[in-house]
Amino acid sequence: MIGYLRGKVAKLYADCCLLDVHGVGYRVFVGGMTRSKLRMGEDAELFIHTAVREDAILLYGFHTSEEYDTFQLLISVSGIGPKVALGILSAITVEQLAIAIRQKKSTVLTKLPGIGKKSAERIILELKDKVSVPESMEAVSEAEFDGSEQVGDDMMSEAGAALAALGYTQAEIAPALKKAVNCDSVEAAIKFALKELNKF
Repeated sequence: MIGYLRGKVAKLYADCCLLDVHGVGYRVFVGGMTRSKLRMGEDAELFIHTAVREDAILLYGFHTSEEYDTFQLLISVSGIGPKVALGILSAITVEQLAIAIRQKKSTVLTKLPGIGKKSAERIILELKDKVSVPESMEAVSEAEFDGSEQVGDDMMSEAGAALAALGYTQAEIAPALKKAVNCDSVEAAIKFALKELNKF
């Protein structure tokens, strides 16, 4: 199984990249956090999870070992597949996820793409003793989750999930959606947020 790749980023898409390793192009699916670190034509090192299915062999890449380890924990939970796990890591940082699990904040988890109430409860039950949080962050208050809380209604949650699927990070999404409070539909919120995000 492939566990690590180092090569040049030949192509960069919303949810994956083509990594040129000695002339061989590997299609690697990446989350928003990792994608934000990749640059066209530059070298990249990715920790790789190889998923073998009957019809395909899929590669999932991570910029840090912490993100890779968290992904492994997530897919160990019943009902959480690689795509959902990648979506989670696109919408929230490893640290924020660990805090939410340790503090049993199911309302934070249910705002993540692909996670309902039962899935959130399973994640907390199965991972609460497996994730670690630095002591300095153990007592984080609700303010830590301001980004996800302020886009918490159904419309903004859907818009946030759609933007995360496009490869944007929660740190990018939350400020853009805060400005979209007057939008009256998911589509309008997404369009507004994309305009904000593309200003930079």
